[in-house]
Parts: sequence; structure tokens; C-alpha cells
Amino acid sequence: MSVFMSVLAVVMMVLVDQAVKYWAVTMLAPVGTIPLLPGILQLTYVENRGAAFSILENQIWFFVILAFAILCGIVYVLRTGRIQTTLGKVALLIIAAGAMGNAIDRMFRHYVVDMIETVFITFPVFNIADIYVCVGVALFAVYYLFIHKDEEETKQ
Repeated sequence: MSVFMSVLAVVMMVLVDQAVKYWAVTMLAPVGTIPLLPGILQLTYVENRGAAFSILENQIWFFVILAFAILCGIVYVLRTGRIQTTLGKVALLIIAAGAMGNAIDRMFRHYVVDMIETVFITFPVFNIADIYVCVGVALFAVYYLFIHKDEEETKQ
């Protein structure tokens, strides 16, 4: 995957996240909640000033700096060629998009817009960027546990 295509993919994912959040701020916030699948899933407007379960509430710059550090780490790992397959690279790009989406919210709104709520279990309300991070981490775990080979293994 070329650098251009990688950047384009991340930008497109961030744009989707930000578009959904814009919709939530402009259309969902006045209503509060819209049931999608009764008893299972609904859209609920939440201004999250922390992380999951509102931990570290109002620590905006801590999360922005953390996102920046994660992005720098991802760029470094991708530039050094340490990731050997497309799966590993795509996983990191998805994580980068999620980190950027929530960092943009924190920098410009001073909170993260969340809107997806599971009704059947007690779970934090989340957003598209959160989904990116979780899916990216899961894919990267699969890559690292089952596909990635350490330098010592490749020399043998």
C-alpha cells in the first residue's frame, strides 16, 4: 500500500467519523435519543469529557498528547518497515484514524461526541472513532500473535 493511499484511507476514515459527529451535534443533540433496535441499540447524544466510563475526566490535553504520541509511534513503525503484512499496516492505519478523530474533538470541542449506545448491556456510549480503535487493535493483535515474525525468527 502506497503512502498516498495510506494517508487517503486515514483521511477518509476521519472524515466519516467527523461527519457522523457533526450530524450528532446538529441533529441528535436536540432530540437526545433515537431508538434504532428497541432494547438493543439506540443513538444517544453524549459529550464525553474523559475516556471510557468518563475516566480521567477533563484531562483534554493528556488525551491529545497521548493521541499524538500514538500517531508518532505508528508513523515510526510503518516508516521503518517493521510491519511485514498488509493486515498489520491496515490495523495501524485504522488505529491512527480513531486516535485522530477523537483528538480533533478534544482539541476543537473540548469533549468527544459519542452517540452509539447499547441498551442490552451497561457499556459506555461510543462513536465511530472508538470503533476504529477497537477494530484496529483487534486486527493488530491477530497480526502480532499469528503472523508477525521477530527479527531473530527471520534470520534462521
